[in-house]
Amino acid sequence: MYPAPPEITAEVFTEVPAALRFKGRTSPWLYARGDGTAHSFLEGPSFDRAGNLWLTDIPFGRIFRVSPSGEWTVVAEYDGEPNGLKFHKDGWAAITDAKQGLLRLDPATGAVTPLLPRVRREGFRGVNDCTFALNGDLYFTDQGQTGLHDPQGRVYRLRAGADQPDLLVSNGPSPNGLVLTPDQHTLYVAMTRDNAVWRVPITPDAGVIRVGRFIDMSGGLAGPDGMAMDTAGNLIVAHAGMGTVWVFSRLGEPLLRIRSPRGLGTTNVAFGGADMRDLFITESESGTVLRARLDTPGVRLFSHG
Repeated sequence: MYPAPPEITAEVFTEVPAALRFKGRTSPWLYARGDGTAHSFLEGPSFDRAGNLWLTDIPFGRIFRVSPSGEWTVVAEYDGEPNGLKFHKDGWAAITDAKQGLLRLDPATGAVTPLLPRVRREGFRGVNDCTFALNGDLYFTDQGQTGLHDPQGRVYRLRAGADQPDLLVSNGPSPNGLVLTPDQHTLYVAMTRDNAVWRVPITPDAGVIRVGRFIDMSGGLAGPDGMAMDTAGNLIVAHAGMGTVWVFSRLGEPLLRIRSPRGLGTTNVAFGGADMRDLFITESESGTVLRARLDTPGVRLFSHG
């Protein structure tokens, strides 16, 4: 066991405005979770080139844009369950939608169109999160309702220009958030129901070898969820159900605990701000975006220009 790391508490950056909060509304996604009703469920934080923060609202099929000053706009509202969202170097965004598969968002018009509805002749179990490699390859997870009872969640890579993805991992107990190391040689995947983060080495020929458990976690009412990485190779992990975001070294040592001042639903993270040292955190229970100032900047994705 490692000693407890230092702790800080995040601040509230912004929250879903009252006019955009549904009252007493449910959805099939909420029903399946046993949540009853909810005003929203924020996920998928990602920044565009202009510094706007984009968010998804899973149960109600909404895509939000939040300006640097905290002004909210509903850019898209459609029949889906959007979760992960990441910007491509050409300006469009990929969305992982548990109901419709991989989608493509035009941020200028709000148009949401199919990108990859299914794999060959097989439907997805429920895609969850995604990330782009520097060369434009899209890595994404297919989580569905998998877990330790049914460890058949999948991790895919859709190569730039390809019409079908490569299957990288097929035995994941609830693969969720994922992030590449700065050198692009290793993919980390949050396995929520395993309460662990797996390490997936990428070989020179774009295969995978020696997949292993990198970090064992404990506690929480859910498990590791969305992730990010800083320029020193430290891994930032949102621990859903614990109201915590952890920072781990490249060796897997806990360096910092960031506590939520609101609920326990710390679902995802993204670096932003002028110097990329602000970490933004979705706290889904309260519909809040939190912010914490870190010493080491996050990896600057090519989408930031």
